[in-house]
Amino acid sequence: MQTRLEKLFKLFIGLLTVLAVAVLGFVIFFIVKEALPLFKEVSLGDFLLGTRWLPIAYAGEATFGIFNFIAATLVVSFLAMIIAAFAGIGAAIFLSCVASEKARSLLYPFIDLLAGIPSVIYGFIGLVVLVRLFMKAGVHTGSCVMAAAILLSIMLLPYIISSCSETILKAKQRYLASSNAMGISSWYGIAHVVLPASWGNIMLSMILAIGRAMGETMAVMMVIGNANLFPRLFGKSETIAAVIALEMGTAEAGSLHYHALYAAGLVLIIMLLLINALIGALRAKLIKEA
Repeated sequence: MQTRLEKLFKLFIGLLTVLAVAVLGFVIFFIVKEALPLFKEVSLGDFLLGTRWLPIAYAGEATFGIFNFIAATLVVSFLAMIIAAFAGIGAAIFLSCVASEKARSLLYPFIDLLAGIPSVIYGFIGLVVLVRLFMKAGVHTGSCVMAAAILLSIMLLPYIISSCSETILKAKQRYLASSNAMGISSWYGIAHVVLPASWGNIMLSMILAIGRAMGETMAVMMVIGNANLFPRLFGKSETIAAVIALEMGTAEAGSLHYHALYAAGLVLIIMLLLINALIGALRAKLIKEA
């Protein structure tokens, strides 16, 4: 029988779960409520596929098209994930299969420290280092999509390294000894046994990293150039999160500009929810295959 303390703890956890779901539901409800008035004036197609963003009608009619912002968000996030995946998986293999237990215990705190650095500090370093490097390389002003992707990939590294190294270490402990007993070299076993066994969870880590990247605001905003242009590697662009951060403070409450920014936020939330749904589907598949 459960003790009274166990029942109270179970009830407390249940209440916290309900509270978390209720808060998420309230946030989504509020954003949807503030976004819907825009679509009385602007069609969904024009909003999602339009490339002109002129929220204040200085000359002519105001237009609200976020296609370039959506494209920039996706391009920067996927580029950052690809760069971080190569470096992160390599670091995870080193920590799991090469480094000793003592070395791992010394290195893990430094990796965790990377995750705790505020994004504005990353942005400042990007301005001082990355932007200047791109300027010296011939990129006008130095601010570009590639600079934002490199900076964002550095911010993603601790998440990928931590999750991948744990997965690879478990697979190594499970399979590598048997592989070595059969006369297979350690590196061949790592490449053809350990990594394939870990690939499912590595993919989950990468998808989770994309979701983390899409929501990043400050660091990306400081180095991407913030121009409503279709993303090119060495050209300026602007993400959804950046345009919301830059313009929400100047948008008049209740104006079309105000509702358009909430609608852009709703699009970003839907993109993140789709990524989380994909993570859930992959996790369920992995559990079923295990």
